[in-house]
Amino acid sequence: MKKPVEVGKEYNVSITEVSRRGDGVARVKGFVIFVPRAKKGESHKIKITRVFERYATAEIVKEM
Repeated sequence: MKKPVEVGKEYNVSITEVSRRGDGVARVKGFVIFVPRAKKGESHKIKITRVFERYATAEIVKEM
């Protein structure tokens, strides 16, 4: 199954919730992305750092 995100690509996202570990959670086409240091309600430009079977991780490039 092709994932809707790719390592190294940037996306504009809204953080909709916070995970149990404290990372912000965003979604691109329903695919979960964990964003460390992001808080619920924030919007960011993120860069995907790793893609796994059911989720991805990203770093903040710019706060929107």
